[in-house]
Amino acid sequence: MKWGKKSYIAETLLNQQLITQEQLDVALAEQKISDKKIGQILIDLGFIDEDNLLKVLSTQLHVPYIDLKLYPIEPEIVKLLPEFYCRHFRALVLKDEIDFYLVGLVDPQDFLAKDEIEKLVKKKIEVALIREEDLLSILDTIFRRSEEISHFAESLSAELKQPDDLITDIQAFSSEDIPVVNLLRSIFEDAVQVNASDIHIEPGEKVLRIRLRVDGVLQEQIIEEKEISQALIQRIKLMSKLNITEKRLPQDGRFSITIKHKNFDVRVSTLPVQFGESLVMRLLNQSADLLNLAQIGMPQKVYEPYLHLLHSSYGLLLIVGPTGSGKTTTLYASLNELNKAEDKIITVEDPVEYRLTRVNQVQVNPQIDLTFASVLRSILRQDPDIIMIGELRDEETTEIALRAAMTGHFVLATLHTNDTVSTATRLLDMGVEGYLVASVLRAIIAQRLVRRICANCITDDKLSMEESIWLKTFCKDLSEQISFKKGLGCTYCHHTGYLGRIGVYELLLMSEELADALRHQDAGLFHKVAIKQPTYRSLMQTGLDLAIHGKTTIQEIIRMSGEI
Repeated sequence: MKWGKKSYIAETLLNQQLITQEQLDVALAEQKISDKKIGQILIDLGFIDEDNLLKVLSTQLHVPYIDLKLYPIEPEIVKLLPEFYCRHFRALVLKDEIDFYLVGLVDPQDFLAKDEIEKLVKKKIEVALIREEDLLSILDTIFRRSEEISHFAESLSAELKQPDDLITDIQAFSSEDIPVVNLLRSIFEDAVQVNASDIHIEPGEKVLRIRLRVDGVLQEQIIEEKEISQALIQRIKLMSKLNITEKRLPQDGRFSITIKHKNFDVRVSTLPVQFGESLVMRLLNQSADLLNLAQIGMPQKVYEPYLHLLHSSYGLLLIVGPTGSGKTTTLYASLNELNKAEDKIITVEDPVEYRLTRVNQVQVNPQIDLTFASVLRSILRQDPDIIMIGELRDEETTEIALRAAMTGHFVLATLHTNDTVSTATRLLDMGVEGYLVASVLRAIIAQRLVRRICANCITDDKLSMEESIWLKTFCKDLSEQISFKKGLGCTYCHHTGYLGRIGVYELLLMSEELADALRHQDAGLFHKVAIKQPTYRSLMQTGLDLAIHGKTTIQEIIRMSGEI
């Protein structure tokens, strides 16, 4: 078979025995009905690893292949080429040499891009091959919206200083070209770019603070033009259908927004503070696929019994932990697992965070007396198989949930407690009868979230004296030979050393001894029996397992232990 010029890469892969003739024939057939390059098709079909393909391409094109994960990126060098052109040409300026710039290109054969880049940077360029996914990740990190936010804040401040502008004029916010809209759009784009879960807008005495929560930690940008805060908050209130004239009382609302082709449900909370109103927006990505249980990172010793418990025909399964510990993710992943045509699922939530097909979701509304307890009384007449309760907040709700579990329903619920063992004390303190809990409680799972070490800059960690003393105090049996890891900090992780988060889980399966302790309402005995269970591993122990296996740092486990 003769190969055309465009198929030379395929011939090279075949000659090096990286693909078979049969695989190539399948890929060529696929190419006839798509506009993708043959290399991309081979990757998509799983016939070749992307790294191997890039190395072959590098040899074929006589250009170096640069792994951006390992390359020391210099933001000031990257910014020599404006963001628009970086994204348009899929290019990244990597190095400033005396006679030329080294530029990474996803397609080094794009000679038009090469010519245009040389005109833009006013210097000759040499090209290298780079991976597209890594390029886009670096661009999102380097081209943050901080400068843009500051610019729009200045524009809004200048407009508000004009005497004709009245902030309270609702009509002034109908135009989509006004600075307050541009400023908000930039704030949202920046938040989405860094995968922030929350946006905090906090007026100070002389400045406005905009803070983004990324991987559980806040990142701050200070705006000098403090006077824009009222216009910014009023615009968000209008979008959330809140009362813009009410500034003395907290308000809650929500709205939907599309940013970078992703649909977000935004939950808004306002709170009167010393220098105005503090506003927090929780971003819920409705475009993202819901995680299934296998993807949320449960260790196998927790995952297998938990999965078995989920398919119980009746009983109560409790997921516990403080706010921000990932309970909602576990709940929705569990519902995803249970969501079958043959079972009717009804949820009672405050608020409904993600919309699930086939699941009947009820949003509580205390203003019209639509409380957890009142909804639960009604839904039992709806013949559900599975009931999910967003939170057991009081004795009445808990008692109805327990009685539902006794009458043949499987009930999933959350509770705000520190760990599995303290959950028994919490339930008894709420005034619930111990025999009720003992008869239906199947298991309790507690969880926390810790930051994951960035895989791009992971290295060995030398523990400080304080960390070593803490480790010896809590883990007397731990071997001295174990080495821990940390992240050095790189462009990918915003120089924090962490990228993403991972769950820490503690599972307590109910036994006859534990049920007896509950029947006698003896929280002390419950604690003693629980920690002796053969399958029990505390949050601290499972957290340390993650640190030992290089998933997180010992500093994160110490921080978690302080919370517990």
